[in-house]
Amino acid sequence: MLNIEIAQRRNEAIAQGVGVMTQIYVDHAKNAELWDIEGNHYIDFAAGIAVVNTGHCNPKVMAAVEKQMGRFTHTCHQIVPYENYVHLAERLNKVVPGDFDKRTVFVTTGAEAVENAIKVARAHTGREAIVAFGGAFHGRTFMGMSLTGKVQPYKVGFGAMMNDVFHVPFPVELHGTSVDQSIAAIEHLFKSDLDPKRVAAIIIEPVQGEGGFYQAQPELMRALRTLCDTHGIVMIADEVQTGFGRTGALFAMEHYDVYADITTMAKGLAGGLPLAALTGKAEIMNAAAPGGLGGTYGGNPLGIAAAHAVLDIIEEEKLCNRANRLGTALKSALAELKPDIAEIAEIRGPGFMIAVEFNKADGSGPNADFTNKVRLEALKRNLILLTCGVYGNVIRFLAPLTIEDDVFAEALAILKASMLAARDS
Repeated sequence: MLNIEIAQRRNEAIAQGVGVMTQIYVDHAKNAELWDIEGNHYIDFAAGIAVVNTGHCNPKVMAAVEKQMGRFTHTCHQIVPYENYVHLAERLNKVVPGDFDKRTVFVTTGAEAVENAIKVARAHTGREAIVAFGGAFHGRTFMGMSLTGKVQPYKVGFGAMMNDVFHVPFPVELHGTSVDQSIAAIEHLFKSDLDPKRVAAIIIEPVQGEGGFYQAQPELMRALRTLCDTHGIVMIADEVQTGFGRTGALFAMEHYDVYADITTMAKGLAGGLPLAALTGKAEIMNAAAPGGLGGTYGGNPLGIAAAHAVLDIIEEEKLCNRANRLGTALKSALAELKPDIAEIAEIRGPGFMIAVEFNKADGSGPNADFTNKVRLEALKRNLILLTCGVYGNVIRFLAPLTIEDDVFAEALAILKASMLAARDS
């Protein structure tokens, strides 16, 4: 069986709205490597978009899921509950940033977690309006894509978005927007279009994911916390992509001196199984009436078992420290290339949530073509990379935090060769 054969079948079976970045059909994977159905070997610097932070088929995760499978796979917690669901909620209540009493809800996807965070914020405040940021990504459901600050490809052709969702610029110095300008935009919004007493929540990614791996500045987080406290607004941190060691801390909000009221999480939570959660202040989370939150598959026993293993692995193997070491090494390797690659505009990111942004060699603007050339050159050399950013000119690096040193070194050599080949093409 060949990749091209399955690709042809896929075109005849799958709706075109489900896009793919490669035509690699995976057969099996281990840690930071995978093999396709033709036997080709690849190094995976995507990790399922920051899902398998603890590696493909981590033995401890696999063992936990296998053990749970032998007991039961589903009862629906709302019908017949189970203890490990409660235990995982207790663990998240303890580790999610915030010095206050917390409660947790389990759902299935990151978009669901965001949707439910909005529901909780509205129930708590009795308000409807939501403020989000340009460049943000919060999911593909109607509320998720309404909150998302990127039109192409997420909003095109889907008609009117949800009411009472407002966007303000995210501060990106490289693109000429400062923290002061972002805060001024919110204040202007509150004066010209939106009574702050109608705002239920402000939602922000501590590091924008799909938007380009731009990290929110500490002064922005402090200003948002002050605005929320002043006007009785719920502050939501979307940690779907930043959570579980990726930024060098279990949660990215640990890098700040303020807390969010609600934290959403998914992706890295269960090591490859579909599980998501929202954790927040008890008095806010308890605002929804019984039956208002949940879902048939929310907190599925297999995902819960995997998540317990993931939290154990991160702690026992000190993966937050490893993320910082790997990120420092990657930044250093990229910095060494900068004198030879005029297109490199910026290298950034906390922990192992690193990105490189490319502009035209003359500095005249974003260079999506060069970015895609680098991605394709890397793919020729069997390294899987992801692009992102509003302009499509950013490569984000999301290898598992457990990647072996020799595999990491091989990937860096491929990355260097790919960038030089893109420059010379």
